[in-house]
This record gives sequence, C-alpha cells and structure tokens, in this order.
Amino acid sequence: MESRMACRGALIVVALAAGSLLAADANNQQLAKRGFDWPQWRGPLRDGVSTETGLLKAWGEKGPPLAWRAAGLGQGYSSVSIADGRIFTLGKRGKDEFIIALDANHEGQELWAARLGDAWRDGPRGTPTVDQGLVFAVGPHGDLVCVEAATGKEVWRKSYQKSFGGKMMSGWGYCESPLVDGDRLICTPGAKDAGIVALNKNTGELIWKCEIPKLGDQGRDGAGYSSIVITEAAGVRQYVQLLGRGCVGIAAADGKFLWGYNKIANGTANIPTPIVRGDFVFCTSGYGEGGAALLKLSREGDGIAAHEVYYYPAKKLQNHHGGLVLVGDYIYGGRGHNNGFPVCIEMQTGKIAWSKDRGPGTGSAAVVSADGELYFRYENGLMALIEATPQGYKEHGTFMIPDVHNPSWAHPVVAGGKLYLREQDNLFVYQIAEN
Repeated sequence: MESRMACRGALIVVALAAGSLLAADANNQQLAKRGFDWPQWRGPLRDGVSTETGLLKAWGEKGPPLAWRAAGLGQGYSSVSIADGRIFTLGKRGKDEFIIALDANHEGQELWAARLGDAWRDGPRGTPTVDQGLVFAVGPHGDLVCVEAATGKEVWRKSYQKSFGGKMMSGWGYCESPLVDGDRLICTPGAKDAGIVALNKNTGELIWKCEIPKLGDQGRDGAGYSSIVITEAAGVRQYVQLLGRGCVGIAAADGKFLWGYNKIANGTANIPTPIVRGDFVFCTSGYGEGGAALLKLSREGDGIAAHEVYYYPAKKLQNHHGGLVLVGDYIYGGRGHNNGFPVCIEMQTGKIAWSKDRGPGTGSAAVVSADGELYFRYENGLMALIEATPQGYKEHGTFMIPDVHNPSWAHPVVAGGKLYLREQDNLFVYQIAEN
C-alpha cells in the first residue's frame, strides 16, 4: 500500500514537473514571439527594429507606468543588451570600467561585474554583444574583452592599440559594439593595416585583418564611432561599416576590401550605423560636413562597385547621432546637427515624405521602432512616441525620464513588453505592453 502511494506521489510530482516545464516552455515561446531578447546593439538584426506586438499605441500624460528601476550602474552612455533573463551594460565606477550583468526577472538585481579597463573621463559608450553564453564588449581605450555570460569570468582579452595598432579618427574614445557572425567576432581597431578584423570568438585568435585604402580626402583616418552590420548585397556576404573616411564593405569570407564611399564623411565624428536592405546601403553622418546617401552595390568584374543613387548635403539631411530606422519602405529618425528634428524619407527614391522643423525634445534623438511606432529619446531626457507612417507626423505621447543631469544619449530598447532606458547610474524599465 505504501509503495503504491509512494509511486502515485512520484507520478503526481512528475506530472506537476512536466506541467511546469510545459508552462515554462509555453512562456519561453511567448517571450520569443514577443522578441524578449535584444542581444546586441540595435537589436537582433542591428536595425533598431523590434519584433514586439501588442504595445501601447498612446501614452497618458505621465507616460507609460514604471515597472522597476535599478541603480548603481555607474557613469556612461551605454545602452543595454538582453539575453536569457539577463541584462548587460557597461559602466564607469571609480577608476575602472565594468561589464555589468543584471537579473531581468528580479528588478535588475546585480549578478556580477567584470572589469573592462581603465576609466574613461565620462564613461563607456558601446553596448555589449551576447552570443552562446559569451559577452563581448569594447571600452573607450580600446580594451576588447570576452567574458562568460553566467559568471562574468574573463575568457580572453585584446587591446585595439597594443594588439592591432588601432587608431580613432578623433579623441572621444572607441564606441563600437562588436559583431558576432557565426564563430567569428568582427570589430574595428581602425589601424592602417587592420581597419577591421575577424577573430575567433572563443579564443580571440586573429582570422583575418583588412587594410583600408584611402577612400578620399573627406574625414580622417581611423575608426569612426559606428558599429558593423551584415549584408548579402550583390550576392556577396560582407560587413558594412562607417569609418573615419567613410562607408566601406569588407568580404566576410577573407577580409578583402570590396568598396568605399567617402562623400558622407566628416572630420569630427562619423557615428550612425548604416542601414542595409537588399543591394542597397544608406549611410549618413553629421557635423555639417557629412550628409546622407543611398548606395547600390553591384558586381563589377571580380569586385563590388558602390553606385550613388542619391546624395543629400548636410544642410539638407544629416543624422548627427541617434541613428535611423527603416520601417517598411521608409527611413525615420532625427535630422540636423545636434538636433532630432523628426523626418521620414522614402528609402529607394530619397523623397522626403515629411519633415519637422522642431522636435518634441531638444538635442539629438536616439530612435528605435516597434509595433508601428517610433521611440524618440532626446538629449534633454524627453521620450516621444511617434507613429511610423509616411502619411504625416503623428505624435502619441511624451514623458520626461527622471534624474537627467547629463546628455541623455543611451539608445532605448524595446523587449518583452517593456521599454528599457539607461540613464547614467540608473536603468528605468517601463511597462508598454497593452496587457
């Protein structure tokens, strides 16, 4: 009798456990549908577009409700990445900078902090990249570090300057968020013979390095402040990056230089991440010298040629920093030097569908998109919800981020029904799902 009861109890426990696993699996599937993970700079595809649905289409007078707030992250302008229930960011604490991991399920409780490198004057800017249990990050001094996502234990370390002779185009420190492509880590030391390099992501060993030829007279030699994206344009897998001298394409297979475009480079800081779709690349930079251009890539002999489809001088169209997003056939973002004047551009033609001469906030605007809406984060700390439509400017709410004392530059993140806003020492997390 006792054995039968014990057996029955064991079966009940197993059934309950199975039920819990099924519930957990269903929950994980739902989170996956929601686009819960945001494992790198500008999201899963590095395009600033979330796969979220069922989000609020308008905000009340005070904005969406605050779900929770975490403090103690240190100084800096880094955004966050999210993977497997953990949130990762960078922060300056005292004389050091750290990669920091938080528990996404327990209101940002700190899990660990791993030293990245010596402190930069106003903190780090890049965003960690998470892939298969590893976290990769670049500090302003050029420290490139790989750590375990679960523990923060250092796996390997390189220095852009010491390992590759790296160079920045100007003096604000490295801001790159490195790219993982399969078993490789792709990053931008900016050296003459190692402008872009591919490393074994597990060991840091060099696979190839690319020497960048002179693209033209505009801009400066060295790395810019942008991050790499992947395209299969013209039938060739390649890495597109905005360097100090302009936009380039590098063959993923062997690091061969494919093409370059100098016209949109400026001599101060080339920042926005390029937009890629099909055979096209949209690139822009600010500071009154850059402008914006659409390039079409095509095969020419054994190489790739970048043909200019259209070009706007800086006084007509430029993105200082904060980036742009492609939603449908239209590009949205902020235009102007140190301004985030909302603008909508038809990508293929360059036709400006609409443009505002003022923004709801002041300074540049960092922009992401989700569920047909645009999330504009202004330098003064104002958040705006703007509809992603070419039919005209339609604002659906604003609110001020608390405790803004420095430029509010960290890019917003939309994941798991929440809006994540890093603000120096704090992380504010807002509930933006309808249910």
